[in-house]
Amino acid sequence: MPLSDRDYMRAPPPQRVTRSARINWSFGLNPVLVIIAVNVIIFIATVIVGKVIVVYGGVPLGTMYKLNYYLGLQPETFLERPWTIITNMFVHAGFGHLFGNMITLFFFGRFLAKLVGDNKFLLVYLGGGIVGNIFYLLIGLWLDPLSIAVGASGAVYAIAGALVVMTPKLRVLLWFFVPMPLWVLVLVFFVIWSIPGLIPGIAWQAHLGGLLSGIIAGFFLRGRMRYIIIR
Repeated sequence: MPLSDRDYMRAPPPQRVTRSARINWSFGLNPVLVIIAVNVIIFIATVIVGKVIVVYGGVPLGTMYKLNYYLGLQPETFLERPWTIITNMFVHAGFGHLFGNMITLFFFGRFLAKLVGDNKFLLVYLGGGIVGNIFYLLIGLWLDPLSIAVGASGAVYAIAGALVVMTPKLRVLLWFFVPMPLWVLVLVFFVIWSIPGLIPGIAWQAHLGGLLSGIIAGFFLRGRMRYIIIR
């Protein structure tokens, strides 16, 4: 009997497909772009609302954006404003602060989302940001309880930490023209932006907590990558 006469080689009978069956009503949203959009919108609102002179308990804290004061994370007032452990990840101190975090999130975040999927990306990002904030709270309670932390750096460092474990030898371009392995790039920027006292006003505690949480997440996720990375 020729192969064409066997049942599993025969063409399936034609089926009638109605037009309504072909309609797909689902709309996929890229979580990285959504996060960036939310951060940009909130920053625009922050600038519009303006600045205020902040005084707490008779201690002048300086001039800052009003929304940063209400949405930023302050160890001394955390129990009064517990939501700030999340909201502080969506406000930034200035355009340079916002741009640096968002451009890093755009490249690293999209890459991680392709490797592990949107849901796991969000878990690493938000979880890393929260862990970084916990580090900031615990250390800040005795180091500087009145300081206010804003920015998505802890969450971005979590993304970087996960990628360092999953794809450490991945070649990246520093400032778009200096090639180096990913782990070297992350190490360099962590040292520059996270050594206590090296650059004033940097929440290095959040960087450290975010990076460590990302590294731990990377060990769990590297066996679940959707793509094989050729090194």
